[in-house]
Amino acid sequence: MALFYRGVIISALLVLSVTAVTAEADDSDDGVTVETIEEEDYQSPQVDSKNVYLAEHFDDVAAFKKKWVKSEAKKQGVDENIAKYDGKWEIQSPSRRILKNDLGLVLTTEAKHAAISALLDKPFEFKDKPLIVQYEVTMQEGQNCGGAYIKLLSRGVNTKADLKQFHDQTPYTIMFGPDKCGNDNKLHFIFRHKNPKNGTIEEKHSKKPTQRLDDIYKDKEPHLYTLIVRPDNTFTILVDNKEANAGSLLEDFTPPVNPPEEIDDPDDRKPDDWDEREKIVDPTATKPADWDEDAPAQIPDPNAVKPDSWLDDEPETIPDPTARKPDDWDEDMDGEWEAPLVDNPRCAAAAGCGPWRPPSIPNPAYKGPWRAPLIANPNYRGRWSPRRVPNPHYFRDDHPFRMTPIHAVGFELWSMSPSLLFDNIIVTDDEQVAAEWAKQTYAIKRAKITSDSRTWWGRALRATGHRPGLWALYALYCAAPVAAYVLYLYLWARAQVSFCRESLAERALQYAGAHPWVYGVVIVGAFLLVGLVAYCCCVPSTDTDSITKKTDAVVEDDPHSEGDGQEVDASGEGEAEEVEEEEKGEGKEESKKSKAELEGNGEEEKTSPVDTEGAGDGQRKRKPRKE
Repeated sequence: MALFYRGVIISALLVLSVTAVTAEADDSDDGVTVETIEEEDYQSPQVDSKNVYLAEHFDDVAAFKKKWVKSEAKKQGVDENIAKYDGKWEIQSPSRRILKNDLGLVLTTEAKHAAISALLDKPFEFKDKPLIVQYEVTMQEGQNCGGAYIKLLSRGVNTKADLKQFHDQTPYTIMFGPDKCGNDNKLHFIFRHKNPKNGTIEEKHSKKPTQRLDDIYKDKEPHLYTLIVRPDNTFTILVDNKEANAGSLLEDFTPPVNPPEEIDDPDDRKPDDWDEREKIVDPTATKPADWDEDAPAQIPDPNAVKPDSWLDDEPETIPDPTARKPDDWDEDMDGEWEAPLVDNPRCAAAAGCGPWRPPSIPNPAYKGPWRAPLIANPNYRGRWSPRRVPNPHYFRDDHPFRMTPIHAVGFELWSMSPSLLFDNIIVTDDEQVAAEWAKQTYAIKRAKITSDSRTWWGRALRATGHRPGLWALYALYCAAPVAAYVLYLYLWARAQVSFCRESLAERALQYAGAHPWVYGVVIVGAFLLVGLVAYCCCVPSTDTDSITKKTDAVVEDDPHSEGDGQEVDASGEGEAEEVEEEEKGEGKEESKKSKAELEGNGEEEKTSPVDTEGAGDGQRKRKPRKE
């Protein structure tokens, strides 16, 4: 038995050695060398403040408390019990610590309005330099329904007293960032454009991103969002330094910046004698005299002949001659007994039984109901449309980049998922400064995550982040080879004791005992088989997002509001407004269409929703607003 225990120890060492070899092989995948980032390597980022309007890394709690202000306002138009911005903000380390001493701003509560903001170091004027806004978001528990976007507040929010009144109606110049509810994933870029003709302000929504963004809401990793708006009216949106959207402020926004030069005349009416019928019934046509509308579509075949073997007097079914009345049949209770019917055996040998009828065929004289033919309408004038007239509200703005100056930034959110972490915000007019800021922050985190995921164990951890049930598979991965080897050793030990009763398996074990390399083959084979299954299962699954509809219902104090970090001022409502429109009749829509186009961008009324794609319990839309 001593040999048995030695074998167990050897098997464990074999498993550990093969695991180490596998990890080393994974580290060298694709010939890519990844520098291992130690926690001690991280330091708070520093950039030249000359071209920086705000640089916030959240690592200095004291400085953060002095700069950032929690909103004390109330959301308008909702129940008093939930109107207050009472969401909790704290400075915390990430729940999955990547870098030592790296802190972030965390929204710890869910289903509460939360808003927090800070003044820029100096206002940003839209003149001859680009605007670059960049920040990180980590959805530490994923995201079911809620926003994580940032608002760049317009001129007029100039003091900390103004920041205390930050709410959903506070004027902003740009809103940028991710937003999700159910299966509706968005990456907002909205800017508020001022009508140069009448001074009204209207939201302009960018087109949809060109790449899928599903993973950023569920992988629980930090992601970098960058918005670049240039004086030539072009914009670029980057996610993790990869282009997700790009275009022109003049061409790729809805509603467009400039209204049409001409519109349908709302006062024009279709003349009463306008005939839009291209074809009409021939008024001179008459039904032919030989047209029989009563003729049937089918008639009996006059050429059909009854087969000679047809048995007219034989029924198709007869009482079963072999049936017998049950002994317990009571005619007083059950009625007169009748044998069940069976197919007539004489009909099987004949062409048929019963009365013979000729088959039906199509009636050659059948023409159906008569209808007059259609002819070209001599009075046809085509489809009517109102005449085009100059748009009285037309204007031409060739420089939409010249937006309202920015004086502050803030988060005003409503989220159904807690633990949203924001980090490393920078507002600058130099793309190189933003790139250097990301190099000192996000790039280090990404390198550390990549380094960790290069090992087999790192891949397993990432996979179980999406599918925790894989822990059982990983346990099997490690236990199966050891268990198999121990079993073989146990049987081999028994074979040594009972040498006289040798079976085929026992002789095989004896051979393996004399040639230990056989056990190595068994161990490695089992290890590779289970490892292949585990590796294939490491591909993240596509989870169906739970669709949680936002609500203004009263909720209890959130259990996540208590934490180890420093509580700071904040709260907000980050979700894009939900607007449900009742369907109008087609006639009513057409009657209003001309008037809506005439009004263009100059009316005080709100335009129709831009983004009508929804998910979950109903359409979820953000409606462009005019002021």
